[in-house]
Amino acid sequence: DVFQFFMNAVASSYDPHTNYFSPISSENFNINMNLSLEGIGARLTQSMDYTVINEVIAGGPAYKSKQLHKDDKIIGVAQGDEDYVDVIGWRLQDVVQLIRGPKGSTVRLQYLKNGDEGMVNEVVLIREKINLEDESAKAEMIPISKGNEVYNLGVITIPGFYMNFEDARNGVPDYRSVSRDVKKLVEELQEQNVDGIMIDLRYNGGGALPEAINLTGLFIDQGPVVQVKHSNGEIDVQKNKNSGVVYDGPLAVLVNRFSASASEIFSAAIQDYNRGIIIGETTFGKGTVQQMAGFNRYYPNYPEKMGNLKFTLSKYYRVSGSSTQNIGVTPDIEFPSAFDAAEFGESSRPNSLKWDQIISSYYQPTNTISQEIIENLESLYKEDLKTDVDLKNLVDDIEKMRQNQKRNELSLNLDERKAEQEKNEEENDLQKKLSESAGKIYQEYSTSEEDQKKLREDPYLKEGLRLLAELVK
Repeated sequence: DVFQFFMNAVASSYDPHTNYFSPISSENFNINMNLSLEGIGARLTQSMDYTVINEVIAGGPAYKSKQLHKDDKIIGVAQGDEDYVDVIGWRLQDVVQLIRGPKGSTVRLQYLKNGDEGMVNEVVLIREKINLEDESAKAEMIPISKGNEVYNLGVITIPGFYMNFEDARNGVPDYRSVSRDVKKLVEELQEQNVDGIMIDLRYNGGGALPEAINLTGLFIDQGPVVQVKHSNGEIDVQKNKNSGVVYDGPLAVLVNRFSASASEIFSAAIQDYNRGIIIGETTFGKGTVQQMAGFNRYYPNYPEKMGNLKFTLSKYYRVSGSSTQNIGVTPDIEFPSAFDAAEFGESSRPNSLKWDQIISSYYQPTNTISQEIIENLESLYKEDLKTDVDLKNLVDDIEKMRQNQKRNELSLNLDERKAEQEKNEEENDLQKKLSESAGKIYQEYSTSEEDQKKLREDPYLKEGLRLLAELVK
């Protein structure tokens, strides 16, 4: 751990995305990228001296045992027939390393049941490969009404650009990746007669560069997707080589300040090709490409795992030639944002690389989205900004937050602080009542009560779907 802290201090002096990963950090990185691990299928957390089960993943060994449940405390771990190791007081990551292991191997756990901590229980589990489904792409259909028409709009939420590199290298034909999952989701939505699709990339920090290209290829025919400039000045135009598209209907992409890297590659390509409408906040502005290098590769006879170096080796550029570095992707319809680029963005990093541009690659825009369409949607959005209760509340909240950030003093008088807190709670309650009294977003039959609640709580999603419905219309 100390070595990782020290090496990260050294590495980050070159640029913000050059990092050393210890062996445990490297393993966790691969799990996040592959969306799979080999273990018992339980998420763990720390509570004082105990390792506590936070969630039991459906379908995993822990779930199948019917013995382990949320808030149970793990106090001992044994491999196969070996003696138990007492893990009370251990760090969480060290306990996790004991519990994880190769598929088919046996692990035994001693644990205390939540609410009955006087008796030590035991369970024997056979480790399996666990797929982290809740971190994969998901789709839902939300009907929205415009005038006398109801439009079935599909929302595909993508938390990250994951890809199982190991399975892909080993020639596994059905290896897991975000583009493959989204392709299936799009086809399922088409079977339900979807009228328009929104790709939700909010808080998506990126991932595998090839997957950004493959995902773009679902919506754009053959052609360049991104340009990569290496440190020697060589420019590599990376193309979608697959003929045809999976979906050619109305398309919107929802982004925010924390959409970064691969999210920006996809959004920029959709925008440059005029294939869909980009809505939300200006994105993070990470226009650099990293590569992982394992140190054991250079010292093959060293018996211990040595970790990995993630280092920046190139920059990527839009097909139009502009970098996204520091400036991000500016939406066609820009929503109000609480996050300033000077504090939340690549440009806020002290050693970030500079913005620049290169020559445009040759590409043929689809011209699905015209400037006239963008202007019409912009006009609709400005009207909604004046009349929609949830959007008005959001703008008010953003302004209050900015004012609070500028405050450089707080009262130490308890009564004054309580009064301020009560005032804020009253204002929040009033906002909630106004939102609920505003009723359903269009006509009575437009969405279910569950959808209405979801859209009231997420004004950006609601407004995005409104604009997508108008685009369909």
